[in-house]
Parts: sequence; C-alpha cells; structure tokens
Amino acid sequence: MNELLHLAADPAAWAALVTLIVMEVVLGIDNLVFISILSNKLPPEHRQRVRRIGISLALVMRLALLSTIAFIVGLTAPVFDLGLAGPLSHGEPTFETAFSWRDLILIAGGLFLIWKATKEIHHNVDPDADESAPDVKTAAISNVGGAIFQIILLDIVFSIDSILTAVGMTDHLPIMIVAVIVAVTVMLLAADPLGNFINNNPTVVMLALGFLLMIGAVLIAEGFGVHVPKGYIYAAMAFSAGVEGLNMLSRRKGVTKG
Repeated sequence: MNELLHLAADPAAWAALVTLIVMEVVLGIDNLVFISILSNKLPPEHRQRVRRIGISLALVMRLALLSTIAFIVGLTAPVFDLGLAGPLSHGEPTFETAFSWRDLILIAGGLFLIWKATKEIHHNVDPDADESAPDVKTAAISNVGGAIFQIILLDIVFSIDSILTAVGMTDHLPIMIVAVIVAVTVMLLAADPLGNFINNNPTVVMLALGFLLMIGAVLIAEGFGVHVPKGYIYAAMAFSAGVEGLNMLSRRKGVTKG
C-alpha cells in the first residue's frame, strides 16, 4: 500500500504511466485490426460476442504474463544460435540468428499473420473461389470456434510483445497493470466502431489486410534481430489511412454530385 501511495505522489511515475498507456494503445491497434477482420467474416449476430471474447482474452493473457515477469524476461535469453550475423550498424549487427523463445514466437506469429492476410486478400479478390456451404448453422458455429482459436494465437504473440515493451519502460508492476487495463479498455470501446467501419468500407478491408501483411513482416524481422523503429511503421499506417480517407471523401463527393 505504501508503494502505491509513493507511486501516486511521484510525477515521474505518472509520466511513465501516460507514456506506457499510449504505447500499449498503439500496440493494441494491430491486435484490434486482426480481431475486427476475423469477426466481420462471421454472421452479424456473432460479431460483437467474438470481439468481446477476443479482447477479454487479450486482457487475461496480458495480466497473466505480468504475473510471471521473470518468466517473460527469460524468454529473451538465446535458445540456439546459427552463428550468422549481419554487418554492424551503430555498434549492433543488422540481423542475427541467436534465437530466443520470444524471437521464435514472433517469427511464428508473423508467418501466421502473413498467411492469414494473404488468404483473406485472395478471398476478397476472388470471392467465388470457395463455394462450399454445407449446413449454415453448423458452419457458423465452426467459424466462431475457428475465429476465437485464431484470435487466441495472435493474442499470445501481441501480448508477449506488449508486456516486453512494458517491462522495458518501467520497473513498477502497478504501473504496468494500470496501463494494460486502460489500453485494453480503449480496445474494448473501439472494437465495434472499428469493426463496423471496416465492414462498411470494402476498400478499408484491403488496406487493413495490407497493414496485417506489413505487421507480419515486421514481426519476422524482429525475430531475426532486425530492429524496425515502430514510429516508421505507424507513420506509414497513418499516412496510408489518411490517403484512404481522402479517397473515401472524394468518392462520397462524387456520389453526391452524381
């Protein structure tokens, strides 16, 4: 209790909390885009429930991981090394093959994201490719289970990345817990509006899938020790979203004039 009161009176702790909340919210965008795209493929009556389940699982996993910080930090220790490394840049190798469990999880998550995004892009470009629709009710239940399973897989990847970011920014567990809860609450509030927006704008779906491809590639690069500054990634996403927003505005004006 004394530690909590001491943190509450410390301006540096509040600054760390605000910074960490912003970082966690930004990292949560990737998770939220994936959940929105998966849930939008389900029948309308299942979408909100699956989004709630996916985000709730993300919160549970993050809090569970926070309770085992020593284990999480241990995931960064090398498991095996292939002995390859890139040329030095700013005193660090441009890539390396000393893989930790975190690296392997990031690579697996990145490959899964690229596979999933590519599959969804193919489906959007050629929707007639798979026309097998047995029993609608059975298919819906199966799709809900499949969507939740895929969300769990990506929740694990994003949760580990999120908690390692938190550990790198502060040593205080209460600050991490508050930041994670606030960030997941923001995700929960934004889930339905974002999901509906993506669903109502087909071109945004393709843009979001492009984001997932890029995020997958970045996860794989991170797994190989290639440190891509997150600012570049989110600046590119913001720029692309801005251009798409102008395109949507232009189309709307064209429809109004027509």
